[in-house]
Amino acid sequence: MSGVKRKHIGLKIVLVALAAIVIMVVGTSCVLFKTFLMKHPELEGEPEVGKWYRITPEAARSSNGKEWHGIFRKGSENKLVVYFFGGGVSITEETSRGGKEFYAEDMTGQDFVATWGIGSDDAANPFKNWSFLVIPYASGDFHSGTGEYHYTENGKEKVVYHQGYTNYAAFIEEAKQYIGNPDTLLVTGFSAGGFATSLLADDVIDRFPSATNVTVCVDSALLLYNDWHNTAVDLWKAPKKISDNLVSDNIVLDSLTALYKKRGDSVKILFDCSYRDDTLMQYQSYIDNGKMDKNKELGDKFQNDLKEMVNALQENIPGIGIYIWSLNEDTQTGNTQHTIISSNVFDKLENGVSVGEWIYNAINGDVKSYGIELLSSIPQN
Repeated sequence: MSGVKRKHIGLKIVLVALAAIVIMVVGTSCVLFKTFLMKHPELEGEPEVGKWYRITPEAARSSNGKEWHGIFRKGSENKLVVYFFGGGVSITEETSRGGKEFYAEDMTGQDFVATWGIGSDDAANPFKNWSFLVIPYASGDFHSGTGEYHYTENGKEKVVYHQGYTNYAAFIEEAKQYIGNPDTLLVTGFSAGGFATSLLADDVIDRFPSATNVTVCVDSALLLYNDWHNTAVDLWKAPKKISDNLVSDNIVLDSLTALYKKRGDSVKILFDCSYRDDTLMQYQSYIDNGKMDKNKELGDKFQNDLKEMVNALQENIPGIGIYIWSLNEDTQTGNTQHTIISSNVFDKLENGVSVGEWIYNAINGDVKSYGIELLSSIPQN
């Protein structure tokens, strides 16, 4: 083979390789810009129905001081979802200093989450034409703080902004002008946003008095901690109307019980959780033992704690809807997926009913419970 021919073949191989790399880079970039790098446009003027926007309140900030924004979509129906995101929690000064080891510090990679799960435009999604007010999470305080935590590290003063409530309130008030007077309201959230749903549902309801059909759904929120009240008061500086409800080691049970005592049957209350939640057990392990961990024994403990919580919810809130589910069980431990409304919300799980269908049916007056039998049997090795 001549040298010229070899060079031609070599050049061809190089060009093919470069083309493959370009295709891979472009493909990766497209995926990134549709997920972690997605950033909705800032709302200017009147919103277009069905389009997602950012609304950035002037005073809002993430825990690390960076920009924070809410996410908004105007629907064609006079119905509204107020939707709290999750992403960890700070419960002590140590965890505040630990930052991203324990919670999302800023808005990185959150915009795209709004377009998944319950916020998707899938034809089968009964919420696809509802308006959405989405509250991303970057404050470490279950969206409930108004404070700052100051500390010194290596001779430099640092600040953690636990201002989730400040951000939420500013966003809601700015966005309300585009919503009108919804007749139907769903307050929901996953993980830290599930805790926020229980803590802030009453506050949200007050902001939308026109809604006569109100449902509150907490997704995947159980952590037992004896000092919730002090954390809310001293670290987060949560409003008194929120912290006053915290009287036990179960922040969600306390908050939903207080909501029922105030609102009664005028609000439909729902709670869902995977029965051996792989992520919640890690945070519970940190609370109990000072170390994030997960194994079968911790799964057994979580399952028992969840059973006790469900019993207490049913005792305190007659008519509550419960959905206990299992998804992506680990073959060794039996531990299960964390959260569902941002991802698998329309997968038919317990009794052939999806969590999305369960929520929508409850909104329309059919409140039921599914999967509670999962809490009665501990998986065997």
